[in-house]
Amino acid sequence: MATALATTVPTATAATQHQPASDDPQACSPYVSIDGFSDALDKTTFHGSYVGNLSALAAGPGDRILALSDRSELFTLDPQRKPERVVSLADEKGKALDSEGLVVDHDGSYLVASEIEPSILRYDRDGKLIGALPVPDQLRVAPAGKARLNQTFEGLALQPGGRTLIAAMEGPLDGDPEDSGGRPLVRFQTWHRPSLDAEFRLAGQYTYPVDKSLGVSEITSTGLVLERGVSADKGPTVRLYFADLMHADNDRTVAKKLLADLAACPSSGAHHPMPLPNPLLDNIEGMLVTGRQQDGRLKLLLVSDDNHSDKQVTRFYDLSVRTPDR
Repeated sequence: MATALATTVPTATAATQHQPASDDPQACSPYVSIDGFSDALDKTTFHGSYVGNLSALAAGPGDRILALSDRSELFTLDPQRKPERVVSLADEKGKALDSEGLVVDHDGSYLVASEIEPSILRYDRDGKLIGALPVPDQLRVAPAGKARLNQTFEGLALQPGGRTLIAAMEGPLDGDPEDSGGRPLVRFQTWHRPSLDAEFRLAGQYTYPVDKSLGVSEITSTGLVLERGVSADKGPTVRLYFADLMHADNDRTVAKKLLADLAACPSSGAHHPMPLPNPLLDNIEGMLVTGRQQDGRLKLLLVSDDNHSDKQVTRFYDLSVRTPDR
């Protein structure tokens, strides 16, 4: 979902500053540190397309990065993260998508999650629609199902081996319960195929406890879950969790561990058009693991969705992340 920042946010006070438990000046927490950020693409265009509204990232060929706009445009960024190609996407009726999740399959085709219906659509490299995955009726937006508007498929990940696909709902369905701690339970839908040449078929659902007032923004096959929300008094809240998605099943809620509240990251000289408690943050929606450091930490790339607004920023973030399983 495109979440716009509020028009007034108080400046930081001592009580709102979060201090990471680490001597590393780049640390956001004992698990996460920020290596840098870039606003180079903010408020730019490429071949007439606005390079913003970015909601998902995926690895492309030759160290390229694919950046998906929620306005139905898919950008290819070169190794220096400059646009070199843009492809427009549309649904089976030729209408634009609210495209929020992106996976590149083994054959180079794109699986794209749109949260309007919701849907999972397959495209070739030129943006031609070539297929769609089945979606359970209960996950469709009311009145067709029980999902709430703009609270459907937001995260998308293909598990190692390429046979299981996971789509994360941003928020709960109407009538879904909370856990014992009062956290809303959101559904993660899976599809499975017996081989890479077979079609994906609907598989199990399991539940994930999202923090109050936040929604699931993105997931990765390495178990990282990005939660975010925006409020008038705190501005954006962005938290990075680790969840064991490899061993999730239908009978229990997925356990999670907080890796970092990104408000605790050093601002690193960042500026923001609004008076945020931490000017580094914005409406972060896209996440991609790009590799590993020599010490085993994940190299993580995040991107914010600026909602085509002068009050927000298209910003890329480079992080190093140590997961609890290493």
